[in-house]
Amino acid sequence: MNTFDPHALECLAAIVEEGGFERAAQRLSITQSAVSQRLRALEAQAGTVLIVRSRPLKATPAGQLLLKHTKQMRLLRVDLDRDLRELTPGGSKRAREDECISIAINADSIASWALPALDSLVCQGLPLEIITDDQDFTDEWLRSGQVLGCVTTLKQALRGCKVVPLGAMRYVAVAAPELARQRLPEGLSPHNFRDIPFVAFNRKDDMQAEFVSQCFGLKRVTLSQLFVPSSEGQLRAVLAGWGASVVPELLAREPLAQGRLVNLVPAHSLSIQLYWHCWNLESEVLDALSAALTSAAAQALV
Repeated sequence: MNTFDPHALECLAAIVEEGGFERAAQRLSITQSAVSQRLRALEAQAGTVLIVRSRPLKATPAGQLLLKHTKQMRLLRVDLDRDLRELTPGGSKRAREDECISIAINADSIASWALPALDSLVCQGLPLEIITDDQDFTDEWLRSGQVLGCVTTLKQALRGCKVVPLGAMRYVAVAAPELARQRLPEGLSPHNFRDIPFVAFNRKDDMQAEFVSQCFGLKRVTLSQLFVPSSEGQLRAVLAGWGASVVPELLAREPLAQGRLVNLVPAHSLSIQLYWHCWNLESEVLDALSAALTSAAAQALV
């Protein structure tokens, strides 16, 4: 069985995570030549190419496998660090940057309920990295071994992982009152939804079209859309009158109560079921992350 050099493995991870050899060298405080040498040695030991030299750089399937192994080794080190801190409370709590515990969470959860769930762990010194993506795509980060866990809409557990239902996030269609009065005086309907722009997160975001499709029983929906890649930014754009949007009820609750937003279809909401997936490993860190997220979700989600 091969025993891979941990420095070379961290070098591979740095290249993928930083998106290039130069930034990997800066992060590891070594020369770019040393990065290349470590990668070549690792590829020679593995007997295959580990990085596709494209733009952006990508790990090959073998590279993804070694990247996943590197993440597991980081997790073991962080677990060990937590145990040692309990035995030596006066010890250093400063974690190395390359030992960050990476998880993927959809932007709407980050903007509403997920961050408060992680407050305690981060304040205890957990070196956390949160990667954001659409809830239908966060599982790809876990599948490729780049994160230890993810909040996603995927119900079935990935290979080597366990899954826990979190609950459903409710979405409502909203607009600024003045815009609604001018453009949609009778509310959103199957006859006028094309008359107003919708503010979406990005081109992956099909929430707006899915809401309209389900609400009015339409098979195919084409919308005029603007894109703002931030959940808070979407809400701010709607408040400013850019257009309508389908947003988490958790985010819209206060401005709706204040009259700064109006619900365009009060009788309809869209519920998106969320799940927490993580590697099926014995780890205090993973257990703590799972407990924190599931507890917070139980209070915030439907």
